[in-house]
Amino acid sequence: MRPEPASKAAEMTSDSGRSVPGTSVPAIDASTLFDWLLDGEELAVVDAREQGVYFTSHLFHAACIPLSQLELQLPTLVPRTDTRMVWCDDGTGDLAARAAARAAELGWTNGSVLDGGTAAWAAAGNELYSGVNVPSKAFGEFVEHAYGTPRLPAADLKERLDRGDNLVVLDSRPLEEFRNMSIPTGTDCPGAELVHRVKEVVTDPDTLVVVNCAGRTRSIIGSQSLINAGLENPVMALENGTMGWELAGFEVVRGNELHAPDPGADAEAWSKEAAGAVAERFGVRTVSADQLAQWSADASRTTYLLDVRTPGEFADGRLTGSVNAPGGQLVQATDEYVATRNARLVLVDDNGVRATMTASWLQQLGWSDAVVLDPSVLAEAGANGQVESGPAPRPTVPKVPIIKVSELAERLADGPPSGLAVLDIGSSLKYRKKGHIPGAWWGVRSRLDEARQVIGEVDTLVLASTDGVLAKLAVLEAQALWPDAEVMALAGGNKSWRHAGHEMVPGFEHPTTEATDVWYKPYDHDDGHPEKHMQDYLTWEIALVDQLERDPTVSFEVYP
Repeated sequence: MRPEPASKAAEMTSDSGRSVPGTSVPAIDASTLFDWLLDGEELAVVDAREQGVYFTSHLFHAACIPLSQLELQLPTLVPRTDTRMVWCDDGTGDLAARAAARAAELGWTNGSVLDGGTAAWAAAGNELYSGVNVPSKAFGEFVEHAYGTPRLPAADLKERLDRGDNLVVLDSRPLEEFRNMSIPTGTDCPGAELVHRVKEVVTDPDTLVVVNCAGRTRSIIGSQSLINAGLENPVMALENGTMGWELAGFEVVRGNELHAPDPGADAEAWSKEAAGAVAERFGVRTVSADQLAQWSADASRTTYLLDVRTPGEFADGRLTGSVNAPGGQLVQATDEYVATRNARLVLVDDNGVRATMTASWLQQLGWSDAVVLDPSVLAEAGANGQVESGPAPRPTVPKVPIIKVSELAERLADGPPSGLAVLDIGSSLKYRKKGHIPGAWWGVRSRLDEARQVIGEVDTLVLASTDGVLAKLAVLEAQALWPDAEVMALAGGNKSWRHAGHEMVPGFEHPTTEATDVWYKPYDHDDGHPEKHMQDYLTWEIALVDQLERDPTVSFEVYP
């Protein structure tokens, strides 16, 4: 039942016909947004705060597109420029209004701002959530409850491994995460790859298959994928993943490179048949190239073209206009790939297995128009030389003053000269862990005014970021705050500095603002209490399923 808004909230948000002060962007109230969430039409709810702030409290359906990253993320997450879009913040600042105005400047013509932000949403009796990737995380907990996905405690797995039991551990995370830490004897096999590759790894039907991730979601979804596909082996999710393993006092392996091999003919035949049965059970449709062309030409609807294969396969040959969204990650973090609710999601792979398994989960997540592109389309495009290859195109950035790595290195050779400052606006996590240019300050693009107060007057300001793109976007904004300084972006960013062999200094020595720009995973904290962060994270994940029961804007479908 829909909650009745409190009288104070109604007073705060009833004037939905007005515009945000200083802009032509309309403001809507919480009641209007509630209705929009349930009307079945396309809608993108986007939160303009930095991820580390968004993490603390946000709407369930809000994708995080920080104002500082808007130009880089908005075109992919909300590709249709007349999509109905609502910007949010916490209601105490102007981030949502600034983001909505900036989006309007870039051509997104149908934006509005949630009047009063998340505070008004909560005051109207609605739910707010902490964490990131909440829809996917909550869905994972829902799946375990709805289907009774079997789970294996870490102590039981350790005992079985020590005995030498007939079992295999499949890690459902991307290879870079697997390298960081894994369960002993584990083999990397990311989520959508499980059904695709399992028969090449597991040949004995009596072998116990244990699926793990860092926490819970990908373990649950991965295990249930194998069960849904009809794998005859016993399958269990490692309870609480590598975090549960470490909390139980067991050692993880670091640097493991073992990856599940490509399927042979027999394994692929089994996976195709299994995926076909899954498609029938969950109503997954396959569409033709003609249908895709019609949808792509339809200006009234959003169509995402998502390639669910591995990044390497995607780079080797992809359809024009497609975005790489490896299937396991697309289910695990759907809001990082698509922000327009009720849009069409067309999934691409080479044989239909990974696309079908991914679509089956997206259907249950609420994406009723998640479909599979006939695999022959990709094959024919490849045969005819009509695929793109290599790195994805870089975003277009304005032409601004730049400084080459060699010139900056020469100027910094004897330490930062008087009157020159380097401001790194990449993530605080990379600044801390991967290092930064010696003497560089750290800041956030959307908080350049704070950096101006801390750094003060300079003759030359060099902006740096991971690859230099974000820095170039910020140059004009910095020029407005340092009107008497020469403001430049470091060409190629920190990557070019590092690749040129120059020193990168770890640590967090020169911040200009709080390090709330990104969410710090349990393993990212350096306060000496990793166990507490891991336990807090697992407790949060498990509690999500109870919160869903209080939220009438959320519903997941259970299939017989």
